[in-house]
Amino acid sequence: MTSAAARIALNLTADLPVSGLEDFYRDLHRHPELSGEEHRTAGKLVERFAEAGFDTLEGIGGTGVAGVLRNGDGPTVLLRADMDALPVPEETGLSYASSVDGVMHACGHDMHVTWLAGAAGALAAARDAWSGTLVLVGQPAEETGVGAAAMVADGLYERVPRPDVLLGQHVAPGPAGFYPHSPGLIMSATTDVDIVIHGRGGHGSRPETTVDPVVTAAYLVTRLQTVVSREIAARDSAVLTVGRIEAGTRHNIIPTTARLSLNLRTQSPDVRDRMIAAIRRIATGECLAAGCPTEPEITFGNDFPITVNDADTDRRVAAVHTEVLGAGTVFDPGPAMGSEDFPHLVPDGVPYSYWFVTSTTADVWDAAPGTDLMEKFHAVPSNHSPQFAPDLVTVAPGVRTLVSGALAFLTD
Repeated sequence: MTSAAARIALNLTADLPVSGLEDFYRDLHRHPELSGEEHRTAGKLVERFAEAGFDTLEGIGGTGVAGVLRNGDGPTVLLRADMDALPVPEETGLSYASSVDGVMHACGHDMHVTWLAGAAGALAAARDAWSGTLVLVGQPAEETGVGAAAMVADGLYERVPRPDVLLGQHVAPGPAGFYPHSPGLIMSATTDVDIVIHGRGGHGSRPETTVDPVVTAAYLVTRLQTVVSREIAARDSAVLTVGRIEAGTRHNIIPTTARLSLNLRTQSPDVRDRMIAAIRRIATGECLAAGCPTEPEITFGNDFPITVNDADTDRRVAAVHTEVLGAGTVFDPGPAMGSEDFPHLVPDGVPYSYWFVTSTTADVWDAAPGTDLMEKFHAVPSNHSPQFAPDLVTVAPGVRTLVSGALAFLTD
């Protein structure tokens, strides 16, 4: 027996303006904006909110926007989309590729905004079918990890009703048509670490008069690989990546400093703390062994929390998604090592559900090397790739997932 939420969702999304939403998406994709600079994107989204009859708010936490639709008694449901692009030169060859040099919607946030705009129109047009309050949020600066917290710090929940539940989703690689859910931990924490090694510079012909920070950095990079392999239990998931190493200006100059940028991925605070302690110990030890004149500088940058779905909330949404999108389309992939700042948007004690929408085009998926699902999954362009290009066939299903997820709470 089909639930009321699924039945209503199917009815009110049967005639979505798919062509118009695709055009909206293409326009957003052509005009990507970096974190904190999403002025045009925010303006386009708030126009859609206003056209659907939502009360609108702008400039929350910088470029954040919100729409509120009060529709009688009932719970308050918040739907969120992030809006920022990445400093990635696009290599998709699409007719609607980025027109901004070196900037691309390589993570699919343009699709998220399109889904939210579509959900705003669909839900507003069917107010007689549900009761409660909808809060829609266009969030800036997810990629830098500061946007959600900035909106909350700027009084988001003094400006809009405090939600009873929050829902969010993310476009992902994988054959289009699947909606992965995990009723618990779904995304990992991430921490950025910067290390500056202080040596003593000099002429390349007289290394004996210097303390070469490049050599020390090379030893440090190698030694850091043992943090996960030798200090973290095999049962604990963790990743340590040295994403950048910089030193020197010319062939024959031994520089004074070398800089390393690290990224940690963890799924528990304890593992994170142990990795940070190991990094401090190893960096200090390598600099001491090299005879560096001072200890290394170790600083911490972007920090994303773990994303942990409320199990009952996520199962409730997943059940409706299964009804609306078909048996076998919803499954539990387990937690991903990717990270999100979505939890920073969540008031204390409020449940949330966060899920994925797979989006790889059929031709790209079929052409990918490999004989099984995971081999192909690792071969197709992923988020942050210059070739990442979600299939436009996901426009309508992504609206349906938001609409049906909201109705799971607004049709009780």
